Amino acid sequence: MKYEHKFFYLCKTPLSAEGPKDVEIITKVEDSKQFPEVFKEYEKLRSHAFNDDDLYSIIRADDVYDLIRTGNEKQAKDEAFEKAQQEIITNLQHRVLQEGDSNAKAILKEVHDVEAEA
Repeated sequence: MKYEHKFFYLCKTPLSAEGPKDVEIITKVEDSKQFPEVFKEYEKLRSHAFNDDDLYSIIRADDVYDLIRTGNEKQAKDEAFEKAQQEIITNLQHRVLQEGDSNAKAILKEVHDVEAEA
């Protein structure tokens, strides 16, 4: 078994992301002592998407943020995109249904091959 040192990556995946290449690494944590500070940043970045009951609501999110623990940036981007994909689709579908958002509809069709009707 080969040991691989793992890091925490704070990742931002925009709703328009077409793949892992669109994921942004905001912070890389190399020392576990830094984790509490980065976790606070993660919570702050997500705070706009909480509803009145303090529950996270993906339909309120402008971007999807994740904390990923892995060995390198490529793996972090791959995992962040994979984790965010369903949330992105849900968010975009909500935008189409509730607001008739034509940009969201186009992203669903072109990027995710999902048809959505307003």
